Amino acid sequence: YFINLQYIQDFINGSWVACYGKPMEERSVKLIWSAIVSVFSIGGLVGSLSVGYFTIKYGRKKCMFYNNIIALAAAVIMGCSRKAKSFEMILVGRVLYGFSAGLGANVHAIYLGESAPRKIRGIVTMSAATFHSMGKWSGQFFGLSEVLGHEDLWHFLLAFASIPAVIQLISLQFFPEAPRYLLIDKGNQEMCNKALQKLWGRKDFKAEIEEMLEEQAAIKGEKPKSVWELLRDRSLRWQLITMVVTLTAIQFSGVSIISSYAFEVFREAGIPDLKIRYVTLGVGATEVFTSITCGFLIDNIGRRALLWRAFSCMASTMALLTVTLYLKDTISWLPYFNIFLIFIFIMFYGLGPASVILPLCLEIFIQSSRPAAFVFTGILKWTEFAVIGMAFPFLLAELKNFSFLIFCGFCLCGALFVFFMVPETKGKTMLEISEEFNRINICRLFCRKDTQNHGETILATRL
Repeated sequence: YFINLQYIQDFINGSWVACYGKPMEERSVKLIWSAIVSVFSIGGLVGSLSVGYFTIKYGRKKCMFYNNIIALAAAVIMGCSRKAKSFEMILVGRVLYGFSAGLGANVHAIYLGESAPRKIRGIVTMSAATFHSMGKWSGQFFGLSEVLGHEDLWHFLLAFASIPAVIQLISLQFFPEAPRYLLIDKGNQEMCNKALQKLWGRKDFKAEIEEMLEEQAAIKGEKPKSVWELLRDRSLRWQLITMVVTLTAIQFSGVSIISSYAFEVFREAGIPDLKIRYVTLGVGATEVFTSITCGFLIDNIGRRALLWRAFSCMASTMALLTVTLYLKDTISWLPYFNIFLIFIFIMFYGLGPASVILPLCLEIFIQSSRPAAFVFTGILKWTEFAVIGMAFPFLLAELKNFSFLIFCGFCLCGALFVFFMVPETKGKTMLEISEEFNRINICRLFCRKDTQNHGETILATRL
């Protein structure tokens, strides 16, 4: 996304000429470019589907190790595509990149959450979101024409992801397997204790190990669930509803569209086209900064409070942006105010949903359900990402600026749901969180039975 579109299209046409001796039709070039963009999502979906299988079979650490080898292979294939004059290599590399991203993001979050002390579990787990934001920002930075985003170096930009892959391959040698996985899944208390001492320092971890043993006892030797078993388990119904509503509110909050629409807003404010990329770089930097700030708040304020407040502010910003875009031609300074609103929206997104969703997903599911839960959320995320990508151009064509009101509605629904229905998870054990959700399920069950009994009583009285 951060490479000049024309460079890739020229390369596609040039490689076709080198192979077949005649230029490709413009329509075919655009079709191949669309395929290059979309196969990343396909790879991401397949990677997300594989989380449960690979984390159970190989463990968290080995899974991350093998995943980085895939990322490294993708980088080499894409980096060599120009020398080989093969656009097909870019397609293959994009699929592997997507698979690595879909698998790696989820496994990374699971490993962090299962390795962190309870008191700082929030900031440790959400650091994955911070580095995700930094990855997007670095792509924008290195994609500048003054860095790697020009005609002679674009293939190096495609291979840039090899650097973090190599760093993680080396650094993983100094980290142990996730302690919770070693004890709860593998039943190896000695290895768990060694992993805790390596990660947290040499002291007594009796209380932490007892907590893990309680969770192991609660599972009662149950094998990790499949996605189908997860969906059929009534005791996990409210956790699944929480993830569906929260993830849907995030995906349909409009954050992915803001990035696309920002170019027009910046242009209307009078910023030259060549300078807009630098303003966009500032938007990315804002997300990184607010994500880091959220790290200092998440274990103090809590997940629930950050989520519903951020969703509320995002809804208000979207509503205000709809009004100001409609009136932009009537007041001279409104285009500049629109730029300010975009920065505000990204700031609230980084302070809440972008950072909190990973800790929340990890904490509301116990060990036996967690891999399947990440598979489910991965499917949901990638599917909704594809839907919003396909639907928004039509919404924008029909509704113009008023299409933002739809995203405002999703943000508002997310805020109300989290405020009224989601319990706080800060500082609680996985079992305590699970018990809170169980109480919600039990209350719903009793309410349903009371309603049925009341209805039967009225019917009997009438008869």
